Amino acid sequence: MYLADEAWPDLESYFESESLALVPLGSTEQHGPHLPEGTDHLIAEAYAREAAERTGYLCTPTINVGVSPHHRQFHGTMWADAPAFRAYVESVARNLTYHGIDRIVFVNAHGGNVDHLREVGRRLRDDGTAYAVEWMWDESIPDLVDEAFDQNGPHGGPKETAMIQHLHPELVHDDRLADARDGGIASVEDAETVKHGARTFYDAIDNTNNGVLGDQTDATAEKGEQLFEAASEQLVALADWLADQRFEDLLPRDHV
Repeated sequence: MYLADEAWPDLESYFESESLALVPLGSTEQHGPHLPEGTDHLIAEAYAREAAERTGYLCTPTINVGVSPHHRQFHGTMWADAPAFRAYVESVARNLTYHGIDRIVFVNAHGGNVDHLREVGRRLRDDGTAYAVEWMWDESIPDLVDEAFDQNGPHGGPKETAMIQHLHPELVHDDRLADARDGGIASVEDAETVKHGARTFYDAIDNTNNGVLGDQTDATAEKGEQLFEAASEQLVALADWLADQRFEDLLPRDHV
């Protein structure tokens, strides 16, 4: 069920019987010369809507702009300042609870959002309003991702390239994959920007001149389909597990 497609009277039965919502979040930021700037939010929305289709759980509209100032040197990148992002996501979550939602899966596809979504989840849980958990597709199937690619990225690498080749092939510049690989860098380790245990980089451009890492030529739509199916199963399992929990068991424990 996709919330934005429904008329309000038709949502009443959902809120009477279910208390879980899937909230997709991503970013609008550079993903190299070969992928669209919407890569992260396109992936997040695809997973959330797929899980909603399979389960009947509620999927909300996608939050398309995330915490991405570290990509700002590249044309078109948009970002929300971290406090504003946290406040906005928390407000969205709290308005869902007004209608009866008390558990939320943040279906996230942007690493820059992770810490902030965890903080929002803590706030909601600490005051007993809702239990919200952050989910990342590639972290749900790490072994499969590692098996699929010799060097998976992370940013704008073959795993994200394969995913967009599967979901939105018309948005991938396949003729630029070799240029993306050759103009980028294999890994953060290869950038040599970790000095004596300290990460000396703040922006993506400090590591890679074209904004991406990994070997993009290792991506295929077939690999993307395999990863999408496997991670979708994990998201469905997470949503079902969360829906089955007693809300009281999800709240913080009493002080010892």
